[in-house]
Amino acid sequence: MQKIEFIIYVKNQKISTDFYTFIFGHEPVLNVPGMTEFQINDFCKLGIMPEKSIEKILENNTPNPVSGSGIPRCEIYLMVDEPQQYFEKALKAGAISVSPPKARDWNHIVAYVADPDGHIIAFAKEN
Repeated sequence: MQKIEFIIYVKNQKISTDFYTFIFGHEPVLNVPGMTEFQINDFCKLGIMPEKSIEKILENNTPNPVSGSGIPRCEIYLMVDEPQQYFEKALKAGAISVSPPKARDWNHIVAYVADPDGHIIAFAKEN
């Protein structure tokens, strides 16, 4: 594999784009109707696609993502220098607190929030 892009399905592309722009502190590299992309690093992007857009691709061959709106459907695990700062920033952007930063069994300090669509975001650093 040369590059990886994770795509999350969202109810409202603009709300999610604004949310992640604030969290990441930079503009997306692509922002057109139907797809927004944030460059995470040289090899990884986070894509944001409206639930209505993915419906066309899935062609009723899987359950409609709209049926899972608002419930956690994925976790975005981000390694950062300051989990507490990102946790607070996410709350300021409208995230819902799931768990404040604390030491976990796997030797990481991790904070968890839910984004506007219920996707879980973890802000972690090695302990």
